[in-house]
Amino acid sequence: MVVIGVDAHKRTHTMVAVDELGRTLGERTVAATSDGHLQAVQWAARWPGARFALEDCRHLTRRLEGDLLRAGFAVVRVHTRLMAAARRGGRQRGKSDPIDALAVAHAALREPDLPVACLDGPARTVKLLSDHRQDLVAERTRLCNRLRWHLHELDPGVDVPSRGLRRYHVLDGLAARLAVMDGVVARIAAGLVARCRELTGQVNALERELGTWSASSPRPCWPSPAAGCSAPR
Repeated sequence: MVVIGVDAHKRTHTMVAVDELGRTLGERTVAATSDGHLQAVQWAARWPGARFALEDCRHLTRRLEGDLLRAGFAVVRVHTRLMAAARRGGRQRGKSDPIDALAVAHAALREPDLPVACLDGPARTVKLLSDHRQDLVAERTRLCNRLRWHLHELDPGVDVPSRGLRRYHVLDGLAARLAVMDGVVARIAAGLVARCRELTGQVNALERELGTWSASSPRPCWPSPAAGCSAPR
């Protein structure tokens, strides 16, 4: 069994191949591009059945992971904490990338139950939409808090219901009221009202889109080391 550990970066990926005893068989550094990933696939083809081990930092490895899976390689994800001891013991003068890649490979040999990567499917779509909605809701909450203080400064008698700033008729009423006021505070408040209305529209649209996914109840899949996706567990 050959395991190829990968130390991933924004511009390059360094790879170290080891055998089942952890002995180094080869090393390669490629560009973090599709062409570089093709070079990695061609290099790894000398070891039929080789498995890639990637440090679980998907903001750096997602594209590489997808290219390797589409090329037919099994890919496992290694949590950063699993390489700490190997990194400390392997430090030496010179570049650290091969040392880190070797640490990833050794961790993959040592840990039998690492999560196995699968090509992105509906589950990731739902997560991306849900996370984006949460970000927009948090942004709207911050804007609403600022808007309430500006409204209090302009007119302490303004009574906005608890969740009124997410309702169109309340926002439209405030916009009309602010339109006849002068001054910087009124202008800023009017801009915040417009932005809250825009965010509310985006949040509502995302809720409707997420609702279309709920019936299918997508779940992630974990492929077997050989190839393809096994049944969700």
